Amino acid sequence: MVDEKTTVIDAQADVDGKLKGKDAVVYGRFRGEIALSGRLVLGEGARVEAAVTADAAEVSGEMKGDLRARSVTLTEKARVQGTVDARVLVVREGAWLSGSVSAGE
Repeated sequence: MVDEKTTVIDAQADVDGKLKGKDAVVYGRFRGEIALSGRLVLGEGARVEAAVTADAAEVSGEMKGDLRARSVTLTEKARVQGTVDARVLVVREGAWLSGSVSAGE
């Protein structure tokens, strides 16, 4: 998934601000706004407080805020607090989700 055109925020990074682009992987801490035309991956250990829009999102870390995507997958280690708006929502066993959910057409 990670190629030369994917933005990567590594585990030691602590970022405040806006992230715009196509694809991104976050392993560290991010606060602000994320707007992607492609795929967002929040790896294990990621701590994100943001308003997020993307085509697809996979969450394995912690997220607080609004998450809007066509497809959202919350993996076994995901911890999400906030609003999730997705056409397709997959919540794996072990994931934790607290907040408002709008899924489907």
